[in-house]
Amino acid sequence: MKILIISTLVILNFGALYLGALLMGGSPASNSWYIHLNKAPWTPPGAVFGLAWTTIMLCLTWFMSLIIGHSEIKPLVVLYGVQLIFNVLWNPLFFNWHLPVLALVVIILLFVVVLGMFILTRGEPKSYLILPYLIWLVIAISLNAYVVVMN
Repeated sequence: MKILIISTLVILNFGALYLGALLMGGSPASNSWYIHLNKAPWTPPGAVFGLAWTTIMLCLTWFMSLIIGHSEIKPLVVLYGVQLIFNVLWNPLFFNWHLPVLALVVIILLFVVVLGMFILTRGEPKSYLILPYLIWLVIAISLNAYVVVMN
């Protein structure tokens, strides 16, 4: 049963990343709008994004697999679903539709939702599996905000 839960979560998490990538309209490296943006000096190389998101999704899978079967599952499942939607939505808003202000609103909402997941499990060791996601979102928010302010 645990293998089925973990497999489902891996499919959901990495499926959301894949869907977001599809909705981006191509790789950032081939996106002329993105290439010509005035990006933050702390923008990491492209490979860092892949490594970060892989780590985040593995931690999120582990976190959610520990939640399944516990009393606090309902609010966390709702937040989990909402974060998947926001995560997918950010990509086309920013990269494809060139709406960095709306993308910034979505990524801030994503941060609030993931923070809610952390708060609901605070004090439990599993809550620390959400920290890489929160840290990365702070970085991503700063990168998105820089684009809004400087372009």
